[in-house]
Amino acid sequence: MPSPRPSPPGDEARARIDRLVRRPGFLLRRAHQLSVGLFEQYCAELRLTPPQFGVLYVIDAVGPVDQTTLSRALGFDKVTTLRIVRGLESRGMLGRTVNGQDARKLLLELTPEGREVLVQAEMLSAASSEHILSPLDAAERKTLLGLLQKLCDGLEDDARTPLVKPVPKTAGKRARA
Repeated sequence: MPSPRPSPPGDEARARIDRLVRRPGFLLRRAHQLSVGLFEQYCAELRLTPPQFGVLYVIDAVGPVDQTTLSRALGFDKVTTLRIVRGLESRGMLGRTVNGQDARKLLLELTPEGREVLVQAEMLSAASSEHILSPLDAAERKTLLGLLQKLCDGLEDDARTPLVKPVPKTAGKRARA
């Protein structure tokens, strides 16, 4: 059994920790934690998480959709999507209908309650997004978002769960306020 590694002196330990917290993966994870935390604060009254918001948003945007397409649109695995969908169904925000083209497939659609929550959540989500970007000026925001998009686009082929943007089934689902 190897002997335990001696603790480095204070300055060396701080430098090692600094190297950890400056790594891209650490910074992306921390930014994600901050983003999720802010979203949940803003949407606390709705008891809505970012993944739940994403599900409601995609279904509203593309119309009734099967669970596999929904998973791909959000880059979620099927189990995660199933859990989110079941939670939203139990709260009366989603319903299922039979697919007219394939009776074996059920389509998810928003209920009136789900649509009402989504309308409120869209405003709160926008405020949350504004808050997460608030330390940056307009040029920095544009740069950050552009670089994040470039990073995601450049690494998409390496994703465990690929992102596949769905095509809306009908045009103009809901007029945006």
